[in-house]
Amino acid sequence: MNKNVKPVNSMKVITGPDTRWSYANIWEPKSINDNASKYSVSLIIPKSDTKTLTKIQTAIEATYKEDETKLEDNGKSVPTLTVINPPLRDDDTEHPDYPAYAGRYFVNANATSSPGNMDVNRNPILTRSEVYSGAYGKASITFYAFNSSGSHGIACGLNNLQKVRDGKPLSGKASVESNFATDEDGNFLD
Repeated sequence: MNKNVKPVNSMKVITGPDTRWSYANIWEPKSINDNASKYSVSLIIPKSDTKTLTKIQTAIEATYKEDETKLEDNGKSVPTLTVINPPLRDDDTEHPDYPAYAGRYFVNANATSSPGNMDVNRNPILTRSEVYSGAYGKASITFYAFNSSGSHGIACGLNNLQKVRDGKPLSGKASVESNFATDEDGNFLD
């Protein structure tokens, strides 16, 4: 056995560069529905990115096989993969009124520790405004099975992010640059 070869984690995926980030809470953990505070991001993946989608589906299936004991329903049989809570969801079905989500799938990823983040040149991103909802980049994610309080399924853990390019912010708020791109309103300080 070659000692220099790292074992492959079949439940880990690196998404493609056309993955768009939404609800990017990577600087400080946030509590949703009074649950424990976590870092999180929703990864919006184009349906045309079949390479990433295949890797995700393969990782979900591997998680189901490797962690099936966690999916047992109160000591009974393990529910089929089609019955449990799916981590990969269709944006056309769940967000039909949002054009930014059309023709895409999404995966919600979270972590209890802060994810690492870097730019396309592998330099750490230290400026918070550089990582935002609407930016595009790769995400390192790991799938895992859960069974908690009567709910069971496969969830997605967030490892790290690599920003590849800017995109139109999804927050609905205009950037300071766009607000003051022209002087058409005149000098308001006079």
